[in-house]
Amino acid sequence: MSTQHLLPRARHEHLLRQLELHGSVSAAHVAHELGVAQVTIRRDILELEKAGLLARVHGGAIGVAAPATPQSARTDIGVVVPSSVGHFPVIVKGMEAASHALRARLILATSQYRLDLERRQVERLVEVGVDGIVLAPTLRGRSEAELAAWVRTIPVPVVFLERRLESMALAAFDSARTDHAGGAVLAVEHLAALGHRRVGLALFDRTPTAPLIREGHARAVAALALDPAVEVTLPKGDEDDLDAALADLLAQCRSTGTTALLVHTDVHAARLVEMAADVGIDIPRDLAVIAYDDDTAALAMVPLTAVTAPGRDLGQQALRVLIERIVAAGDGPSAPRHLTMLPGLTVRRSCGAAG
Repeated sequence: MSTQHLLPRARHEHLLRQLELHGSVSAAHVAHELGVAQVTIRRDILELEKAGLLARVHGGAIGVAAPATPQSARTDIGVVVPSSVGHFPVIVKGMEAASHALRARLILATSQYRLDLERRQVERLVEVGVDGIVLAPTLRGRSEAELAAWVRTIPVPVVFLERRLESMALAAFDSARTDHAGGAVLAVEHLAALGHRRVGLALFDRTPTAPLIREGHARAVAALALDPAVEVTLPKGDEDDLDAALADLLAQCRSTGTTALLVHTDVHAARLVEMAADVGIDIPRDLAVIAYDDDTAALAMVPLTAVTAPGRDLGQQALRVLIERIVAAGDGPSAPRHLTMLPGLTVRRSCGAAG
């Protein structure tokens, strides 16, 4: 019988057999093998996914392990992040949650924001045979052109994580990130809707996130035609340095009539709330506060309204983008994907709105 007239059941059996042998299939390859249209194979893949027999990805499908029959991972994925604390563990947990259905095994390494260690960690992952790497690169100490030149030497697909990269050379790579500027806009708009005309900014300026928060804050203040307000950079140093900076910030809020603040990070915002109580400033009656980051915001003396990054969702989607890139590797060049996810706003007592 001609492959042109294969019944759906025969095509399904062929797809599942290829998945069993190889762990993944390309819709284009299977369509060519069977002499049918790609849309037919994509429809078959959709039906098999609904039946729980495979997982659909861009360009094809990957196998899924039966719940009662654990199987070894088919794809090894390296993950290189700057730190194992703070923002990134939630993202990694999202990848881990998605890895089971995607039949991927994660291998985690940290760079500690050191260029030499980051390079060595990537080399180690390549040496152990990973099929792709999710990378949150260190940006301090090198240009985007230097970063692009290095990443082009990595022999497996790379997805950039949580970095807005402006260079056209870097735009050729897939990426997944939080829209931190959009998160700052969300916070300022919320405070303005509560009636605040002066919304200040306190920024811990030692992270790649900080410039994006500053950009979003400025954009929202301009768009809403708000009045000028306090804007300070918080120091990296001991507690005495930070306390002095926060005390000065509170004094500036009083002297300028600033009635609301966006504070990066939630750790700094929690300390600000404590110091405000010591000098008789009521949060939120006298000063409304929104924290940027939501790692420990709920535990502050006054629970902090916070910009909440889509950590788990971002991790899941970053892993899917990489798996899809690996599966489609034999199909020739395809357009890079730049996934951007907007944070949410978790409303608690510190901004004066009902949570």
